[in-house]
Amino acid sequence: MAKPAIITVDDDPQVLAAVVRDLRRRYAADYRVVSAESGRQALEALTELKQRGDSVALILADQRMPHMTGTEMLLAAAPLYPDARTVLLTAYADTDAAIQAINDVGLDYYLMKPWDPPEEKLYPVLDDLIDDWLRSVEAPYDGIRVLGTTWSPRTHDTKDFLARNQIPYRFLDIERDADSRATVEAAGAESTLPLVIFPDGSTVAGPDRRALAERVGLRTEASAPFYDVVVIGAGPAGLAASVYGASEGLRVAVIERDATGGQAGTSSRIENYLGFPKGISGVDLARRAAVQAQRFGAEIVTAGEVTSVTIEDPVKVISLGDGTRLSCHALVIATGMTTRTLDVPGYDRFAGAGVYYGAAISEAATYRDDPVFVVGGANSAGQAAMMFSRFASDVTIVVRGGSLEEKMSQYLVDQIRGTAKIGVLVDTEVVAVEGSSRIERIVLRTGGDTSTRPAAAVFIFVGAVPHTDFLKGTVALNERGFILTGPDLGVHGTREGGWPLTRDPYLMETSVPGIFAAGDVRHGAVRRVASAVGQGSVCISFVHQYLATV
Repeated sequence: MAKPAIITVDDDPQVLAAVVRDLRRRYAADYRVVSAESGRQALEALTELKQRGDSVALILADQRMPHMTGTEMLLAAAPLYPDARTVLLTAYADTDAAIQAINDVGLDYYLMKPWDPPEEKLYPVLDDLIDDWLRSVEAPYDGIRVLGTTWSPRTHDTKDFLARNQIPYRFLDIERDADSRATVEAAGAESTLPLVIFPDGSTVAGPDRRALAERVGLRTEASAPFYDVVVIGAGPAGLAASVYGASEGLRVAVIERDATGGQAGTSSRIENYLGFPKGISGVDLARRAAVQAQRFGAEIVTAGEVTSVTIEDPVKVISLGDGTRLSCHALVIATGMTTRTLDVPGYDRFAGAGVYYGAAISEAATYRDDPVFVVGGANSAGQAAMMFSRFASDVTIVVRGGSLEEKMSQYLVDQIRGTAKIGVLVDTEVVAVEGSSRIERIVLRTGGDTSTRPAAAVFIFVGAVPHTDFLKGTVALNERGFILTGPDLGVHGTREGGWPLTRDPYLMETSVPGIFAAGDVRHGAVRRVASAVGQGSVCISFVHQYLATV
């Protein structure tokens, strides 16, 4: 197979030669560097590569070219290689053009000339973009197969766990594939679907998260019994705490029951996160943060279910569902929230088989060319609607309030309004979902009127509850189960009888000294990804202050 190509185009021969020189010096071992002296010549080269079935990782174009600007060339190239990463070479006066290219082309980055030295100004940018491209192209099939049925909740759980942990797999529906059905029957696994087959030929029927995580190579056990800091939850807040804690010399373990990224990890595109003008997917943000934390030495333990926290002053002891116990000086709770289940006729019956709480990444392609409903009016619902619009025949957002603007960021509202496949029903609620073996209809009520519409799936983003059941009786919670921290302990009347020290609790400290909370699980937290990241990083500064007293 030919090496992927990097295309660079500039009408100035000297600039083009310099770009080609720098690109080949860094990437020639793994990529072909193809140069062009005009936008038209670059498009001809891309067309030829497409006809040969070759891949293109990166297109680097000068903005100021006669006859065809860099932006115009990238726009024309997009249908040929929509997944290629794009960079615009600009002068200072071209900033407006670069911003326009972000909107029109989905430009990934723009570089101002000159880029010397390339080791500082060129290679770090391109390394990141090429790594991002490698992660986004279709992963090579490595032999993991999931045999089950499309409408099986347990099969959905397995697919979703693999997808969220970025483990490539192939799903085979035994109701449509006779060979797969025969394999399941031969293994005697009809009652314990799905059957997961690994590259070495071994199988696991109906695996739980831990068994699956172990088989695909994820860390499921901590390497030591004691840490400076244990972080529970690997969403944005937990990952930020682990990055800052480990980078500052603390021994850190992170316990995550599902997959890194939390709720944010299911977002198809987070477009208002600082430093990513094109936006970034939740999966990619989580991957980058996890790699960063591990590079600094943090351990991320997957499929770990925390059942309780006990205090053996000053040590905190975390008990896991498999019977293991971890101890630490300081504990950071970053368990976030989960979408609240609703008591609507049909929801329980089709849960995991047409009704999903949150954005089920693994199921998006399942509903290709089918009508899909998204229930909820906040950002998570809007991001999910945008993702599903790439697959479904149409997407309908159902909002109890009077408008999307009440709870959703304006950039998402604008995108939704501009997407023909997405419709919005306001002042509306779901009364029921109906069907035989799968969802076929949704019943809606608007005011006093009810209506029935065809539906293949319903994704619910209405309300949320915090993951704090394991903390009841250990730290102070408010009436909804969110963790009280810092000044809120006094406001809610828990501090006088529950805070044991003469000093005031730190800003993010719970009612137990040395136990901190960050992210959505905190009472009064601003529920945005950037806010969670900020809280997770700031939390470590309070951990340091606490550790200095232990």
